[in-house]
Amino acid sequence: MTKIVNVGNVACGSDKLFLISGPCVIEDESVMLRTAETLKRVSEKLDLPAIYKSSFTKDNRSSVDFYMGPGLDEGLKVLARIKKDFGFPILTDIHYPSQAKPTAEVCDVIQIPAYLCMQTTLMVEAAKTGAVINIKHGQFLAPDNMIKPAQKCESVGNSKIILTERGYTFGYNDMVVDPRAFYHLRKTGYPVVFDITHSIRKYGIPSADPRGGNREVMPTIARAGVAAGVDGVFIEIHPDPACAKCDAASQLDMSKLEEFMKPLLELHAVEVKHRMQPVLA
Repeated sequence: MTKIVNVGNVACGSDKLFLISGPCVIEDESVMLRTAETLKRVSEKLDLPAIYKSSFTKDNRSSVDFYMGPGLDEGLKVLARIKKDFGFPILTDIHYPSQAKPTAEVCDVIQIPAYLCMQTTLMVEAAKTGAVINIKHGQFLAPDNMIKPAQKCESVGNSKIILTERGYTFGYNDMVVDPRAFYHLRKTGYPVVFDITHSIRKYGIPSADPRGGNREVMPTIARAGVAAGVDGVFIEIHPDPACAKCDAASQLDMSKLEEFMKPLLELHAVEVKHRMQPVLA
């Protein structure tokens, strides 16, 4: 049975699909506010619980010349305004233990990046804040081993955990999503999210290059994940993805979010109604 993890007014792990969405990295305030307005409208129209996400720093850019974000202090100011003006619970990621406490003072969810999911000190310091912890599934780690980073949070008394799948890389600049991962992640008992937009990235290609993402497969893999029983989906959005400062080839045009979500909500309703326990040993 999946544990319910409450993030503000969003019950993650309930029978209601939820959405984590926003720009990949914090950009101009106008971009941030426009995406928040769209997310608010879609959330209310579709009765879709939503968590606003954006990164104050992207510390894993493939070149030092690429935009990394405004940094901790300025980034948290923007996220605090989004939270105040729109009422969203807020999610952002950290890369260093020292960022955990100030981030938790603003954000409801601290995200641990996939590459860092086995970093004990980072995980423990984040968990100590009492915030909900969203652990990205490392591209290098078997899904059933994700119980190990979760246990690091549990070791300091924090069981408010979400696990997010984002595919595997085999060193050839492509991401592969294995639907079996959703089953194994759900066996941990924690809510499971499918990060759709990061699963279509083509590593080694600058994100501004149209070849840097397989956006055409997004509907296919999104349906596969929802049909497999995920509790939430993670979709980065932008007013003009081609001009985005990060992940330009994989973010979804925010004007398409409503139509993208409609079939996923319909499919999720069917999955919940007919949810089956495994029948094979």
